[in-house]
Amino acid sequence: MSPSQPTDIDSIDAQAAQWFTRNRGPNSDQTQQQFQAWYAHPAHAQAYNDFEALWADLGQLEQLNAPAPLPIQKPARKRYAFAIATAAAIVCAVFALNLGAPVPLYQTQVATQDQAGQTLHLPDGSTLNVNANTQLRIEFTPHARTVYLDQGQFYIEVAPNKEQPLVVQAGEAQIKVVGTGFDVRRSQHQLDVSVAHGKVAFIANARTQALLGAQQQATYQYAKGSLQEHTLNANEVGSWRTGHLSFRQRDLASLVDELNLYRPGVIELASGPLEHYKVSGNLNTADPLALVKALPALIPVKTVLLDSGKIRIEPR
Repeated sequence: MSPSQPTDIDSIDAQAAQWFTRNRGPNSDQTQQQFQAWYAHPAHAQAYNDFEALWADLGQLEQLNAPAPLPIQKPARKRYAFAIATAAAIVCAVFALNLGAPVPLYQTQVATQDQAGQTLHLPDGSTLNVNANTQLRIEFTPHARTVYLDQGQFYIEVAPNKEQPLVVQAGEAQIKVVGTGFDVRRSQHQLDVSVAHGKVAFIANARTQALLGAQQQATYQYAKGSLQEHTLNANEVGSWRTGHLSFRQRDLASLVDELNLYRPGVIELASGPLEHYKVSGNLNTADPLALVKALPALIPVKTVLLDSGKIRIEPR
């Protein structure tokens, strides 16, 4: 990567994410000089420092998720026992009166059906677009905003709030943001996070993490335990909201995985090298099978209608 002048915030964020990832490994003297030249611009330095702060937040999230050991207490002397017990009771009473358990400010559940998306305007000012065949739960407390994604896909424009970061919980994985626009899709096989603008911390598990900037995507494959990062066009992030899905050089396996969101259990892909065939194009989300039928004209595959009613994609 060579130094460049800033063009817009999103492109700077993408550059900062790439530099941050590169600087976590060994670099040549030439690369370090390129980084220092890039970092010298105030806007670049601010974006890079923001990513460093997000990385620190990853560690804090891991500590919060780790089970806390119970404190070991020494037995109190008898003459102090009553005084200690009384003081403890008073402290507990004060905490019970003034703090108590966090009271949810907002809770709702969403379950969409085939080809039935939904848009929610959340009380914090965020806007949530939910795709078909999606199940999720939203919970806002005085300390956090959390979206629990069981399955499916959503795009959210997050209202900035540093005091209450928004966290997406997708099984073991967490996605943390302050204010940004991004897309999350969870299936049985993979978890995709795509960023339209802003910065996102993606924690697939305790060992696999990524920081993403604008027009970047990370795909975590459950079976392999691997995290792959990609660069997207601006119109690819959340394009399904318009009813048309745009994709460029997508692995066929990943594309089929996404098509199954609209036709669960209908499309089947034979294992083998065709999983990595690259496909580019657009499709109408109301008719995803049209793309499946057109695949033999695009790549060397054939479609076979099985007795079960499924459509199987096989090598030609």
